[in-house]
Amino acid sequence: MSSYRAVGGLKEIAGDYDLFLIDQFGVLHDGQAPYPGATRVLEELKSEAKTVVLLSNSGRRSTANATRMKALGFPRDLYDHFITSGEVAWHQLSAGSDAGETRRCLLLSRGGTRSAVEGLGLELVEDGADADLVLLAGSDGDSVPLEHYLEKLRPAAERKVPCLCTNPDKIMITAAGLRYGAGRIAEEYEALGGPVEWIGKPWPSIYRFALERCGGAEGKRIIGIGDSIEHDIAGARGIGAASLLIKGGILADADEAELSALFAKYKAAPDFLSQSFAWD
Repeated sequence: MSSYRAVGGLKEIAGDYDLFLIDQFGVLHDGQAPYPGATRVLEELKSEAKTVVLLSNSGRRSTANATRMKALGFPRDLYDHFITSGEVAWHQLSAGSDAGETRRCLLLSRGGTRSAVEGLGLELVEDGADADLVLLAGSDGDSVPLEHYLEKLRPAAERKVPCLCTNPDKIMITAAGLRYGAGRIAEEYEALGGPVEWIGKPWPSIYRFALERCGGAEGKRIIGIGDSIEHDIAGARGIGAASLLIKGGILADADEAELSALFAKYKAAPDFLSQSFAWD
C-alpha cells in the first residue's frame, strides 16, 4: 500500500499551505467544461487569501490560456498567475534571439495556433527539411495519426535540428477520449536521433519562472496539485513541495497496483490523493 493520505476535499488540508500550484487539464476541466465544484475550490482558496498559480504544460502562451479559461467559466480573479510552459519558452527564445537573425522554425501546435511564436521574428516553415528549429507546442492527436508528424520531423531529426518541446504531456484529454500528446511526439523525435529540450513540468525551469512571479519560495508552504504522477507529482517533489494527486483525468481508471507502479517508475508518490478537485 502507498503511504499517501486520502482526502475528501481540499478543505481538509488547505490551511497548511500558502501557495497552490494547480494543473488545469484533468483537474479544473476536461477541455470542454469545468469539473463540478472546481470553480468553488478556487473561490474558497482566494477567500482564505491563498496564492493560486495555474501551472500548465500548455505550449500556448499564458494570455491565450487565460482567455480560454474565462470562456470555460473561470474568471481571472480566481487565481493570481497563469504560467504555461509555452510562456516560459517564449521568454527563453526572446532572450536568446540575436538582432537581425531570422530562424526558420517548424511549429507543431494544436489546431495550428501560432500564439507560441508571435513577436519572436521566426520564419515558419512546413517541413523539417527547411527548419533550423523545431517548436513542439501541441498535438492534434485526436484527428491525425502520429506518422503525420513523423514525416515532417524525420528530415530535421536526421540533421540534429534542436527541438523545444513546450507541452511535455504524453497523453491528452480530448472529446474523443485519451489521445497522444506533444510529449509523445517529442519522444519519437528523440528516437529518430533529434535533440529535445523539455520545457514544463516536471522540469525546473517552469517552477523557477512561477516562483519568481510569486516573490520566491522562501517562507512559503507550497503544494502542487495535478492528475499526472510523471509531471505534477514528480515536479512538486523536485522543488521540495507537498503534492496532491487528483485521481481523475488521465488516471481515472487506474487501480492501486497501477498507481503504485507509477509511483515507483517516476520515484514520486503524492502526499495526498483525492478522487476529484473538490472543496469538501
